[in-house]
Amino acid sequence: ETDKIYLALVSGIWPANKKVLDASLQKYLLPDGERRVRVVPKDHPDAMRAVTLVKVNTVLSWNGRDFSLLEVTIKTGRTHQIRVHLASAGHPIAGDDKYGDFELNRTLHRETGGITLKRMFLHAWRLKFTHPSSGKRIELLAALPPDLESLTRHAKPV
Repeated sequence: ETDKIYLALVSGIWPANKKVLDASLQKYLLPDGERRVRVVPKDHPDAMRAVTLVKVNTVLSWNGRDFSLLEVTIKTGRTHQIRVHLASAGHPIAGDDKYGDFELNRTLHRETGGITLKRMFLHAWRLKFTHPSSGKRIELLAALPPDLESLTRHAKPV
């Protein structure tokens, strides 16, 4: 069994009672051929089940807005699953150029107190798996890259 845990900074304060996102997804193409994904009813002919677990790590205020730093575990591995699930729950990932809040992203691109966010704040943070030979549980941890770490340090806890 493998656990993939990501850190995602989302717009707004995530509701503490919203811990499981179980919404089916469908791949589709835009008229220009770009691939996209959307939430569809479970009985949709192209629906693929997708399950995402969410835990609030920290709530922060930055640039006059509230954000939630989430620990996100995917139980299925669908294309754009985290991005679409969080956006469809009303809390898009900061900097997401496909499913995000485009006005907010423009604001975050502008420097505020020496800090900008010029990319999506989604980071593959922790991987846990059972070693196939020894049976030992292995955990790998990847620290936030400097630009994302800098943002979280400059934001104020709420």
